Amino acid sequence: MGGGNGTAVTEFVLLGFSGYSSLRGPLFWGVLLVYLVTLLGNSLIILLTLADAALRSPMYFFLRHFSGLEILYTTTVVPRMLADLLSSCPTILPASCFTQLYFFSLFGIAECGLLTAMAYDRYAAICRPLHYSTVMNPGACVCLLGACYLMGIITSTSYSILVFTLPFHGTNIIHHFLCDILPVLSLASASTFRGEVGNLVITIAFILTPFSLIIVSYACILVTILGVATSQGRRKVFSTCSSHLFVVTLFFGTGIVAYMRLGTGSSQARDQILALFYSVVTPMFNPFVYTLRNKEVTGAMRRLVKKYLWSP
Repeated sequence: MGGGNGTAVTEFVLLGFSGYSSLRGPLFWGVLLVYLVTLLGNSLIILLTLADAALRSPMYFFLRHFSGLEILYTTTVVPRMLADLLSSCPTILPASCFTQLYFFSLFGIAECGLLTAMAYDRYAAICRPLHYSTVMNPGACVCLLGACYLMGIITSTSYSILVFTLPFHGTNIIHHFLCDILPVLSLASASTFRGEVGNLVITIAFILTPFSLIIVSYACILVTILGVATSQGRRKVFSTCSSHLFVVTLFFGTGIVAYMRLGTGSSQARDQILALFYSVVTPMFNPFVYTLRNKEVTGAMRRLVKKYLWSP
């Protein structure tokens, strides 16, 4: 809980990496490069899954929307972060801080739900192939996607209102590069217990639970493959599953460590490093993990290049 009896806060200072002045230049160019690769990779997935008729299965429906979410999710953070790295005193208005916190929560929760839906889709395709077309019909896919966004909208709206109806007086320094839940809560000049409990509940419901379901889904897939596949097929599945699980673990694991606690006090440097991974680095990995090992996607890429760049 922040200071109690000062004047009402009219702007926040995003301290971010201000204490590491020698790293701000390299960090700026590094984050910019990662962001551009993220935009390019995820945009390419969206283009391929829309343009190629071979990529019309539920898996690519979810992958397309997941790539769109990745772009939205990282865009709520990176442009502002880049501008602040060039500023000597990066400030943000409360309304802008509220907006960033809201959309960061919305897209993050929706992404957790969509990753779970993607894991269930793979489970249904491999472990329940006879029922796959019935279970994962177009209507069910749209409903799952809508549920992911609806969870994000309802949860982020409720929680953002709870946070920003708290009084903020006195100190206005956010020890982070974005308006995240716990750093903002720590500045409130009233009891933040409800906000801290809400954060813990959200973490369990939308980070820990989806992560557990994804692990169970992949475990079932591996058990099924071990029972029916050839040794070459097993190696392929192990390779694909391990790369998927690496990115999923990186995203969910850093989120669990960052948010799975009751209280707002924590290591500021640690929280910022964790946030860099789940908001900036992981979205860059996903296009490579979900496409480079996928023959259908690489085939669609070759057809697209041949059609528009190498056509006579």
